[in-house]
Parts: sequence; structure tokens; C-alpha cells
Amino acid sequence: MTVDERILAQEARLGTLFAEADDIALYNQEKVLNAFKAERVALRHFNPSSGYGYGDEGRETLGRVYARAFGAERAIVSPALLSGTHALTVALFGVLRPGDRVLFLTGIPYDTIRGVIWGEGNGSLKDFGVTGDVLPLLPSGKPDLRRAGELLAERQYKMVYLQRSRGYELRDAFTVEELGQMCSFVREKGFEGCIFVDNCYGEFVEKREPTEAGADLIVGSLIKNPGGGLAPTGGYIAGGARYTQLCENRLTAPSVGGEIGSYAYGYQPFYQGFFLAPHVVAQAVKGSLLIGGCMEALGYENFPALDKLPADITRAIRFRTERELTGFIQSVQDVSPVDSFVKLEAWDMPGYDCKVIMAAGTFVAGASVELSADAPIRAPYTAYFQGGLTYEHCKLACRAILEKLAE
Repeated sequence: MTVDERILAQEARLGTLFAEADDIALYNQEKVLNAFKAERVALRHFNPSSGYGYGDEGRETLGRVYARAFGAERAIVSPALLSGTHALTVALFGVLRPGDRVLFLTGIPYDTIRGVIWGEGNGSLKDFGVTGDVLPLLPSGKPDLRRAGELLAERQYKMVYLQRSRGYELRDAFTVEELGQMCSFVREKGFEGCIFVDNCYGEFVEKREPTEAGADLIVGSLIKNPGGGLAPTGGYIAGGARYTQLCENRLTAPSVGGEIGSYAYGYQPFYQGFFLAPHVVAQAVKGSLLIGGCMEALGYENFPALDKLPADITRAIRFRTERELTGFIQSVQDVSPVDSFVKLEAWDMPGYDCKVIMAAGTFVAGASVELSADAPIRAPYTAYFQGGLTYEHCKLACRAILEKLAE
């Protein structure tokens, strides 16, 4: 069977899921459009601002558009949030105080946030007297609710922390329905604090966001899903006004909160990217399914399973050797529109405990809503493939990857 025949066979196999992804995109596109209309977005909202940014209509209206689309009371959307990790950090320090305790219900968080929580002498939450209990996931990849109930009865927690995406763990991302069930469970156990969701890689993959299923705060990066491939930087924090305002005070200062914040380059890419995001996310989801089907047909184990839509845009693909792994990552770089000629090498990337190799031949540096792949250099050798602004690019990448493997 030729490479093109393999791709066509998988497209036929996945046709029903592709149609479902398109239906979700249509639903979310209408939701975003209605948010733009309800907030009366106008050309003046794209204008740059300077100085303190008092009365910056572009910043304020953008936050209201996000809040409305995500079913939240309030949202911070800011280029001053430099990454997903930074947005998570601002939110955690905004809500938590010395002596508070956090329950990490979905296992150990993603690599780059661990130093924020448990670092020694680096200004971490631990340095400020915040403690936490990590509840390991069950072998099924699901939370241990029995033990969670015991801990909630035994200890006072200020926050329950949920991570939607798999990070570098071999588990499925949690669906909004599953996250909603976790929210309901902890509330039934009497928990009255903040339910916090790291929403990275999950926005617009489903018709609802965790804020519509019981979460108090959701946090993410604009160079992932909600930026739609156009946002040049930034992050968001959305949820209940009580908690979001605390986060505003941490992002700026308690005396001014969300009243200040300027951006000298203008807000059009943030608005336009958010408008395009439902479609872009559907393209990435279909690209993930296609590469997953083709790799499975060649005998490569990958996650999540292909019998239903994934809950985020990432796909984990396991290889037998480091050489196979790095060859796969390089093949993604080779078919990128930017820096396709670059020879990749693993390096000691800040925030990780081992070398990482990353393919990101992207228009926005490191944007993982664009076609990209990365992997920690450690066994089991697993690549994490995500993004794709267009399905056509994903398909071309799939062809190049299969041809490389055939060699």
C-alpha cells in the first residue's frame, strides 16, 4: 500500500469523527460570533494603547468576549501573561495564601509548573508556605475519587487543582464531562474553595468549557488553542469574578487590579485569532486523528484511542528507540513552513528535568496550536504531536512522516 493509499484509507475510516469535529467547530463558531456581537466589538477595539492603559477599551472588551464565550463571569486576556505556565503561576499566586493547602486531584502537574509549586528557594508556592497533596491517578488514568473523598474529609483545602491535558503523562486528556463530574464530587464532599483547571490544549475541542461544568477558574495560553494561530503572545484567566479579580491584583497590583494594562501593538490579532480558533482547533483535531490512524496502522502505539474524538489537541506516539523518536520529531520540522531546514537537537529546556527535543517551525515562536511536536528524551520514548492551522498541512505532514518511516 502506498503512502497516499494509507492516508485515504484512514480518512475513510475517520469520516464520522471528522464530521463530528466540524459540527463542534460550527457550534463554537456561533458561540464566539455571538460573544463578539453581544460585546459590540468595533474597529476602535483594535487600537494600540500606551502608558497605564486606563480606559483601554480593546483590553476590557477582549476580556468580556472571552468571558462570554467561555461561560465565565470575568476574564483576563493579556499579552503580559507570557505563557501558559506564567498564566497558571499568576492565578495560583493570586488565589493562594501562606498556610493554604492544594489537592492535585489529577496526578502530578505538567513539568514546567512543578518548580512553581515545589521549587526550593526560587520564589515558589512552597517558599511562601503553600503546601499540596498529589493524588496519583488510578491505573486506568482516572482520578482516585475514593481516596480524594478521604483527603477532603481529613484536611482543609483552599484549592482543588485539575489538569485537563495529559502533559508528558501517558493518559487521555479529561473531557469536560469528566471534569464536571470531578467538580460535582468535591462539592458533594463539602469543598467550598476554588476548583482550578489548567485548560491548556483543550479550548474549543468540545462544545463546553470547564467553567460551564463547575470550575471556578480556567487558565490557558494564547499561543495554543484560543489564539487561533494569530495571537503573538499572551494568556488568559477566566472564571468567577471573585477569583479572577484576585488574579488581576497579582498580575498588576492590588491597588489597581484590572484597571490598567496597555499594549502598544494593537489588539487585532487577539480578536481575530479568537474568532478563528474554533475552526483552527477542528483542523488540529482532524490532523491528530489522521496521524494517529496512520501510525496505528504501522504498528505504533499511540494515545488517545481512535474510536471517539480526543479531549484535547495533543497525541502521544510511542517509539521503540531514541533514534526513531528524534527522527519523527525531525520529520515534523522538515515539513514546517518556517525553519524547515533546521537540524534539531535535544537541549536542556528551562523547566524540564531532562533534555527535550522540539519541532516548532511556526510563525509564532513555540506556538503549539501550529503544527508541532516535542518529546522528553527518556524512556518510554514518546513524542507529543499537536496543532495544525489547516488540515491540509496536517495531511502533508502525515505523508512526509510516513515516507520518512518507510526509509
